[in-house]
Amino acid sequence: MYDESALRRWMGLEMRKINEGVADTRVSLHALLMMEKPVTVTKGGQEYRFDKRVLEDIASRLPVVLQKKLRLPVIFYYDMEVPTSCFLSDRVAFEALQEMGELSRERVWEGGRVFVGRAIVFALMRSYPTVFQIMMR
Repeated sequence: MYDESALRRWMGLEMRKINEGVADTRVSLHALLMMEKPVTVTKGGQEYRFDKRVLEDIASRLPVVLQKKLRLPVIFYYDMEVPTSCFLSDRVAFEALQEMGELSRERVWEGGRVFVGRAIVFALMRSYPTVFQIMMR
């Protein structure tokens, strides 16, 4: 017999394991650039290292005000109920991505988030290694 509650509990356990690699503490781009070896900590207690060259590239494309406000890594959320997209709930990250030309200025922030196609999120992750993460919900 199929027991949906047992399946949901099991899926919750698996998602927590997957999410252990997601950064627990997000640090401003400005602060990361000041570090010799930019690092933060994951939910699982491990070091999460940033690629300093990628951070410098992003900083060169953003005004200082956004560098100080932008917290990294940027986390996109994946919800199984919307399988083709992820959402971003960080307004500053949204503004930074628009400033960098990675998201259209025509995109609209609604209800405290913006949905972005998974293909775009994966392209961002390839273009800017260590700066973006996906968290399962």
